[in-house]
Amino acid sequence: MDRRSLLKFLLAGLALPASLQAYAAQRLRNVEIMRSPGVTKLVLSLDGPAVANSFSLQSPPRVVIDLHNTQLGAPLAALNLHDTPVVAIRSGTTSSGDLRIVLDLAGPGIQGELHHRGGRLELWLPTGTDKRLAPLAAPATALASRGRDRDLLVVIDAGHGGKDPGAVGARGEQEKRVALDIAKRLARRVDAQKGYKARLVRSDDVFIPLRKRAEVAQRLNADLFISIHADAAPRLTASGASVFALSQGGASSSMARWMAARENGADAVGGGLAVKLQQDDPMVAGVLLDMAMNATISTSLDLGHAVLEQLGGIARLHQARVEQAGFAVLKSAAVPSILVETGFISNPTDCQRLHDSRHQDKITQAIFAGIEGYFRTRPPAGSLIAAMYSNVG
Repeated sequence: MDRRSLLKFLLAGLALPASLQAYAAQRLRNVEIMRSPGVTKLVLSLDGPAVANSFSLQSPPRVVIDLHNTQLGAPLAALNLHDTPVVAIRSGTTSSGDLRIVLDLAGPGIQGELHHRGGRLELWLPTGTDKRLAPLAAPATALASRGRDRDLLVVIDAGHGGKDPGAVGARGEQEKRVALDIAKRLARRVDAQKGYKARLVRSDDVFIPLRKRAEVAQRLNADLFISIHADAAPRLTASGASVFALSQGGASSSMARWMAARENGADAVGGGLAVKLQQDDPMVAGVLLDMAMNATISTSLDLGHAVLEQLGGIARLHQARVEQAGFAVLKSAAVPSILVETGFISNPTDCQRLHDSRHQDKITQAIFAGIEGYFRTRPPAGSLIAAMYSNVG
């Protein structure tokens, strides 16, 4: 039985602690529109603590809010949408039984932010030309990163490190060293581009638990988290680069499942440190984590495709599609995240190329070209990249 099925079974059949009972079926009892200078707020009032996430879609532009285990008990058709960026609002039910509210927007580039207030949710949408949304009680780092014409922040994670060498080549070559070399080169390339800024999770040979790596990106309110690896495979003939995104269900292939299991086992090297959310109730933490992840997977896949296409121009690809599996390091709830396997250190040819500085530079250029190409066509509102391309022509 997989984790999601097990959670459903436990929720349905066991006597749950009070903290989890708070997430039992509830009603959305009131919906209203509030207008303030520069921002429109969609306010949702529920019977109890809200468990929800939101994400944006384009073609056509819209914002989606998913509310876990919630029933609609308030009319949406009567809302006055005049002088707001919302042209229509509707509701439905997801395949998992959650309430989904969809807001059709007046134009592209409108980014909403969801704020939790216990049993009250507020979706903030910019009105007019003001594209800034100041999150309430946000960390100082997050506020700084959300200023007008801000740089896009790319958090780069060099896999393994310290007492965890990662995969090892035939002559003792260590994955952790190759990953750090490429991560540092990528960080320099990102910093060299106007409108971008890089942050390394580790800049030397230290061990960092998997979930702590993802938390760096989330704490800094990053635009992208990318983890660099050079794994081994059961077959020495396996070669080529791969790109992975998170899967909340099963893995997309047996190889993806095997590689995720290898990477997720890295924390055991560091003494079995926990890779769950730091919550008092680990079951509640698991439920919240599963829900939050769904909001970023689609964007992660699109980014992954852009990077994979560029890597295909400079190296053999192990898989021609973005693979998915349950990589713990990719579980940053609010940040699009991908894992790049730059090659197989277990393959003699790949291993030799991975240690060549010129090939490392090519990998770096290809990864950044994919990142830059993606954000050029979908620049986040309020970023310098968005301002630069809105002025073209």
